[in-house]
Amino acid sequence: MSDAQFCPIGKLEKIFLATDGSIHSEGAIREAISFAKKCSSRLYACMTLVTNPEYETVGSSAFQEEEKTATAHLESIKATAAKEGLECETFFHQSIKATVDEAAKKKVDMIVIGRHGRKGLLKALMGEDAAKVIAHAPCKVLVVPKAAKIEYRNISVAVDGSAHSDAAVTEAIAIAKKCGSHLIVLFAMSDEREREEATLHTNKAVAQAQKEGVSAEAVTPIGKPFDAIVETAGGRGVDLIIMGTYGKTGIKKLLMGSSTEKVIGNAGCAVLVVKA
Repeated sequence: MSDAQFCPIGKLEKIFLATDGSIHSEGAIREAISFAKKCSSRLYACMTLVTNPEYETVGSSAFQEEEKTATAHLESIKATAAKEGLECETFFHQSIKATVDEAAKKKVDMIVIGRHGRKGLLKALMGEDAAKVIAHAPCKVLVVPKAAKIEYRNISVAVDGSAHSDAAVTEAIAIAKKCGSHLIVLFAMSDEREREEATLHTNKAVAQAQKEGVSAEAVTPIGKPFDAIVETAGGRGVDLIIMGTYGKTGIKKLLMGSSTEKVIGNAGCAVLVVKA
């Protein structure tokens, strides 16, 4: 890949970084700034200050200290962005809903967030805050583990024939075409009885990719979807997984889907969650 500046994902006029001030946000901060620079995007950074019942007993000083810490963290992000020639508007809210509402108000094109929250309240190893942001976000969401770096060499997209996976395929092909990536189209079969269905959906996506001049292949492992996706990503050097919010089963756990949650929680690379 060359170092020339270009936007890997189409139409990223506005990028919204949701940070919690912990080390788990480091990857998200790095990638958000990288995207903003490559895409000439307007960058917003927001930190959520979750209200603690203890504040009612200890007074406002505790919250003021939290506010002071948040301001310092956001100012450090603004300073890092400035070194890259970027302006960054910062603010904080007292709930995830308010944070997501802010992103909707700004009409952002993508939210970037880290995986684990500073409270250690993990939802399928993903992070409660990340789960809520993904569930209610008005746009695509990029979840970045602390050490993950997106280099676009190999991209994986999970398919199951749903409208959400179709949206993920379209997004994956567009990114792979821009970046010269190799695309791995995956359908996880529960057993051999799904072979025909798996072949149908993966071949369709591969043909769609090849029509756009994208190098692509189909893989149809047997096993639980999230295990197959994570293991394939790790074994094939995938640095970006693209998934829909939920699949054909219609399981809407927090409007997402258990497989998507578990992939985000266990994958070593970044995961882009796309909504149909």
